[in-house]
Amino acid sequence: MGGRWLRNSFIYLLILVAIVAIVFTLFGQGGSSTIDQPLTEFIAQAREGNVESVEVNGEELKYKLIDTPDQTFKSKMERGDTVRQVLRDEEIPTDKFPAIKITSPSFWSRLPGILLTFLPIIFIVAILFYFLRQAQGGNNQAMSFGKSKARMFTGNRPSVTFLDVAGVDEAKEELGEVVEFLKYPEKFAALGARIPKGVLLVGPPGTGKTLLAKAVAGEAGVPFFNISGSEFVEMFVGVGASRVRDLFEQAKRNSPCIVFIDEIDAVGRHRGAGLGGSHDEREQTLNQILVEMDGFETNTNVIIVAATNRPDILDPALLRPGRFDRQVMLDKPDIKGRIAILDVHAKGKPLDSGISLEVIAKQTPGFSGADLANLVNESCILAARRGKKKVTMSEFDEAVDRVIAGPERKSRVISEREREIIAYHEAGHALVGYLLPNADPPYKVSIVSRGMAGGFTRFLPEEDRHLYTKTQFKDMLAALLGGMASEELTFNEATTGPQDDLQKVTTLARQMVTQWGMSEHLGPRTFGRKEEMVFLGREISETRNYSEKVAEEIDEEVRHIVDEAYKSATYQLTKHRDKLEQLVKALREEETIEGETLQAILEAKPGKEPKKLIKAEKKPKTDEAADGSTDETSAKKTPKTDPGLAWEAPSQIEPDLH
Repeated sequence: MGGRWLRNSFIYLLILVAIVAIVFTLFGQGGSSTIDQPLTEFIAQAREGNVESVEVNGEELKYKLIDTPDQTFKSKMERGDTVRQVLRDEEIPTDKFPAIKITSPSFWSRLPGILLTFLPIIFIVAILFYFLRQAQGGNNQAMSFGKSKARMFTGNRPSVTFLDVAGVDEAKEELGEVVEFLKYPEKFAALGARIPKGVLLVGPPGTGKTLLAKAVAGEAGVPFFNISGSEFVEMFVGVGASRVRDLFEQAKRNSPCIVFIDEIDAVGRHRGAGLGGSHDEREQTLNQILVEMDGFETNTNVIIVAATNRPDILDPALLRPGRFDRQVMLDKPDIKGRIAILDVHAKGKPLDSGISLEVIAKQTPGFSGADLANLVNESCILAARRGKKKVTMSEFDEAVDRVIAGPERKSRVISEREREIIAYHEAGHALVGYLLPNADPPYKVSIVSRGMAGGFTRFLPEEDRHLYTKTQFKDMLAALLGGMASEELTFNEATTGPQDDLQKVTTLARQMVTQWGMSEHLGPRTFGRKEEMVFLGREISETRNYSEKVAEEIDEEVRHIVDEAYKSATYQLTKHRDKLEQLVKALREEETIEGETLQAILEAKPGKEPKKLIKAEKKPKTDEAADGSTDETSAKKTPKTDPGLAWEAPSQIEPDLH
């Protein structure tokens, strides 16, 4: 601390001296009203007898003239000359010359010249001294480009433990074994087991890879080095490899320890993939990582933990046993995992006793851990906005809608005609999904505009699915087309509303034919091959490995599947037209129907509306927001937005099958 203060004081002193020199130079000379004149002009005035007074200060000569007594002139003599000698040389008589006043130059008058002479030398010496001190210190960044930027945590005060991580039990078990290996190595050494050199965490964004690494740091109680893959690479050649060497040297000095490299794909891409040749800076960094990982001694007790969501672009040499011995998969959580994650994030928050985390988990298929954390946070924000002391189920339902479809759009006004079209569209989605046995039952229907959609229908899957059948896909397609079928059945023409539905239907039908072999005519075959540009590491096009005739057959099969689904939706809506009208009427009155109310309307016999149940679902008038809008269903009385309609069930539209 003292050394840094001294260095800073020295720098400030130099700056102050420079300022003083500039001030003296500029204002010391330019402050008076003297006029510079050549010495010949002084001699000419002296020959004419026009000089009134003379003052000599070293080599500087100041004089006043009889004609202009208020003005002072200044000239400069040669070094060693005197005024009288100059006059004698010019044969000017000095007996009648005015008295000459001679003064010696003061220190302050000479200071600007001294400073201007020696200041550049002092400044250069100071800069050299400063950089030498920086290079010797090693703690500063001026001369430490090759030093690792890894942050080390001792683990004495863990902020995150395995108790804070939920929904990834298998991954916790794998990494818990690594922690145990570091704590009790003799237990495994007695059986001849060697410590794993690396663990690669693989999973989609938001599944908890970095959080799990923090939990490992908290559980292990050993030094933990944390660095991002992008921090290895700099603008200077060779810096990345130097930082890798420095990182592993630090790790060896602090073993047993854990080194966590986040987003390792920034430096771990497949070699030979660079546009400018194979020997680029990133590849040098990767080569150094490969050497360091494979060069560990067996008794160093250093484990590398890395995270990535792009394992397909990593270099094969990085993934082989001996470097990353284990690959731990972190997938999006199932319903049990979502309940556990919601329970972790709900701790310490004032939740109402009527909240069911299981119901919330069922409404959020396909949500990652980060999505669920955001969901809980949005719920708390909504409760605070409404002036509530506790978070209720109403806020959680609203938060789910906000995360999936976006916030409500209350500013734009739409006509009553478009509002009616939206009601028929959403009612068509819900009714077809309810009537078909293999489609997910509807949970919430709304004609309140959110995001880019004029309304939405949310389905509640009865269970998480990982495998889908052809029958399920057909019913899902019919539910997707239910909105368009309802519009044409009622108004004899469709609008631009089903645009998103049609895009999803076409994509899903083409996947059924080309990827999953669900075509009756073409049989169990796949069509097309994904092309990857190795330097991009992602699919950019699809190469056709089939003829033009097969392409026409694929298009025909896709059209056949979509037409069949559309006919199924039309048939169901025609057969149950009374239920459709009943649901539309309730939607136009309530604007949002969900849960038991929606189930009661769909199960009610035609002509008998469940009025009591609908009224029971309304929120009390006292439960109002701070801005004057009522909560949930009773709040939605403002005009709605454009008729861009959506059917929200992303996990069912694009199933992730392995």
